[in-house]
Amino acid sequence: MLGAITYCIQGSVQWDGTHIATSMTMLALLCTMFLIPAVPGAGHEVRGNGEMFPLNGPSWSLFFEYIGNILYALFIRRLPTKALAALVALTGAGLAGFALSDVSGYGNIGIGWTLDAVNFGGGALRMLFPFSMGMLLARNFKPFKVRGAFWICTALLVALLSMPYIEGMQPVCRNGIYEAFCIIAVFPVLVLLGASGTTTDSKSTRICKFLGDISYPLYIVHYPFMYLFYAWLIKNGLFTFGQTWQVALCVYAWNILVAYLCLKLYDEPVRKYLAKRFSDRGKKQK
Repeated sequence: MLGAITYCIQGSVQWDGTHIATSMTMLALLCTMFLIPAVPGAGHEVRGNGEMFPLNGPSWSLFFEYIGNILYALFIRRLPTKALAALVALTGAGLAGFALSDVSGYGNIGIGWTLDAVNFGGGALRMLFPFSMGMLLARNFKPFKVRGAFWICTALLVALLSMPYIEGMQPVCRNGIYEAFCIIAVFPVLVLLGASGTTTDSKSTRICKFLGDISYPLYIVHYPFMYLFYAWLIKNGLFTFGQTWQVALCVYAWNILVAYLCLKLYDEPVRKYLAKRFSDRGKKQK
């Protein structure tokens, strides 16, 4: 809904200025609600840049997560640990191959957002590697003592994500080397560190709880407002940090506020209702 509303506020136009009929916007909304991806060039691919879910781009990852859940139910959960480790190795190698050879031509691993062969295959790898790696870690996880795990992980993430784009495509994509290293080697270690750590003071506990609670709502609501921000930049010809930092800060704050409101007014009440409803149904069946 937020995606449709912000798209209409933007003027219901593609990035090249082409006006889109309201019926196509509503069709895009309906397809997004049921996670039905748009084919590039389809009438309801309303932004004109090929996104699976043009009203809210990050929904592409949910699309692949649903595929992952189906595969989990069908066979992945039944795999013995050695077979699961082999799946991790294969998908990790495939992901590294995508990154180092720059199959997409993007110069980064930002693939999966559009419905073509390269992006579908890359998006599947982006889902399958962390999905299977997470299962493997869970099966073999043995917590160990580590002081300040939250702050260590935070500092490492800030450092990793602050790295600028690395130029160079010969003999392999250098930026791909860095991204593959982070995804395949560093992030699993951060997960282990975080899972082993405990918070011992109320301040860290509150911060961890807030960040954990708001992480998904923020992820899924930020893109519609980012689209509006982009449209404002293009309309006014403002492209430097010095020209836009005040508005950018407001966009950050607004996204956090909207995400928190969605969490408290929609997400948590709905989950509480569904948990109670299905719990009561289970008791009646017994």
